Amino acid sequence: MRVVVQRVSSSSVEVEDKMVGKISKGLLLLLGVENKDTIEDIDWLVKKIVNMRIFSDENGKMNRSVKDVQGEFLVISQFTLFASTKKGNRPSFIKAATPNFANQMYEMFVERLRGYCHLNVEKGIFGADMKVQLLNDGPVTIIVDTKNKE
Repeated sequence: MRVVVQRVSSSSVEVEDKMVGKISKGLLLLLGVENKDTIEDIDWLVKKIVNMRIFSDENGKMNRSVKDVQGEFLVISQFTLFASTKKGNRPSFIKAATPNFANQMYEMFVERLRGYCHLNVEKGIFGADMKVQLLNDGPVTIIVDTKNKE
């Protein structure tokens, strides 16, 4: 799994001009799934993200987690995170998971995230054409990959 973590002051997602998810202070998570991903990848990623200290403390240092600041999550499925640009100019998505598997893993990730942190978790609609808005705070943007454990 690969995720782009963005610290936000606010974020929202629309599908067909209808708001389907909206958060204030928290994390926007763009989540990509590949066929090799497992439940262990989900559990590792959930714990890593929830406990990642990327919010400022009273001294302006990144010492607080989303849990510490009672933030929220907006999770968006993003198969393009597994794009390969090695050959030619048209990206290949051969490493991205099949839609059925990716959707199962996406839903399981959201469920495990809710269960682990007990914070508000909003989401987009898997496979839909989504319009995502965000007010990036910092900006702070971090990429996490479960295969590299970083």
